[in-house]
Order: sequence, then structure tokens, then C-alpha cells
Amino acid sequence: MSSRLTELLLEALWETLVMVGASTGLAALFGIPLGVILLVTARGHILPRRFFNRAVGAIVNATRSTPFIILMVAIIPLTRLIVGTSIGTAAATVPLVIAATPFVARLVEASLREVDPGLIEAAQAMGASPLQIIAKVLIPEALSGIVAGLTITTVSLIGYSAMAGAVGGGGLGDLGIRYGYQRFQGEVMAAVVIVLIALVTLVQSGGDRLAARLNKRLIRHRGP
Repeated sequence: MSSRLTELLLEALWETLVMVGASTGLAALFGIPLGVILLVTARGHILPRRFFNRAVGAIVNATRSTPFIILMVAIIPLTRLIVGTSIGTAAATVPLVIAATPFVARLVEASLREVDPGLIEAAQAMGASPLQIIAKVLIPEALSGIVAGLTITTVSLIGYSAMAGAVGGGGLGDLGIRYGYQRFQGEVMAAVVIVLIALVTLVQSGGDRLAARLNKRLIRHRGP
């Protein structure tokens, strides 16, 4: 591998890490509370709000069902408004966050649904408020599943970030398109694919280990 190719790969990898890291963090920041809201406002839960739940669910479903490449192009005016440009790493982060937030919300909602209803009922019987139930029962009990969901989200965002390269989003996808595809440099394309595979493998294995560790800690905390 030439020094020039190594330099390009390292620069593109850094851009991808920045995009994916920022997007995952912001998606978690917005998506976890949104997932909690989707659960607790459902019928029969601790804060039932039927019409509100349906409205939020419809927005989440609509965003999730929009293909990322279309979403990325459709919100270019919003991207320019937020970061001042529609190309580059910062610009790609905006559609990545918007695409990932409802995905995280649904994964979090699914994880929270796995919490034993008996624990919620016991907390209510002891006079716990809805906020206390969320903070001390739902989130801790579902933490392992939430981490697993964030791992899946991060892997998906790595793929989305590569797709963002098609419209000048920077990162490994942009490198693969500009050099590997448009300039017919097969070694660049191969190197990009290898780096992406390695990155996904590291993220997935790290997330799986953390989720398993949290699950074991939860089991020990519950006791026999």
C-alpha cells in the first residue's frame, strides 16, 4: 500500500469516525427519550396518552420508511440552515441523526417492553412516580438491550455514512466513489471495503461484549 493511499484512508477513516460517533451520540440523546415516550404513553402503560402516542408513532414510522438517500437530498435546505453547507462531514451528520433517531427509538421501545411488568407493578405499589419508574426500573432493566440496539444503530450508520459519500458527504464512502469508482482505482475500492468490514466487526464485537457484561451484572443484581 502506497503512502498516499494510506494517508487518504486515514483521513477518510477519521471523517467516518467523526460522522458515525457524532450521529450515534445525538441519535441516542434524542432516540432514547423518544423510545421511552413511545412506551409509557401506550395504552395500558404508566402514562397512557392514546392520540399523542399515535401521532408520535406515525412520525417515527414515516421517517423510518424514507430511504436514506432520498431523506438526505430532501432535507438539504434544513442541513444548510443548521451547518451552513450541504457537503462535507458536518453536513452528512444532520441526515444521519434524523435517520437514526426513530430507529433508536423503536429499538429502545422494544427493549423496554421486555421489562417484567411485575417490576413496574411493584414499583407502583410502593408509590413510585412515573419518572422514578422510568429512571430506576425501566432503563436499568433494559440497559443491556438498549446497548445492543445502539450497537445495531452504529453499524447501520457506518453503512449510511458510506452512502453519504455519493453526495459529497466525506469519509470512506466518498473516498471509494471518487478514487475507486470514478478514477477506476480498484485498490482504493478494495482498501475501503476492507476498512469498513474491519470497523463494523470491531463495533459489533465491542457492543456485544458490553451488552453481555451489563446483562450478567443485572442478573447478579437481581440475585437467585
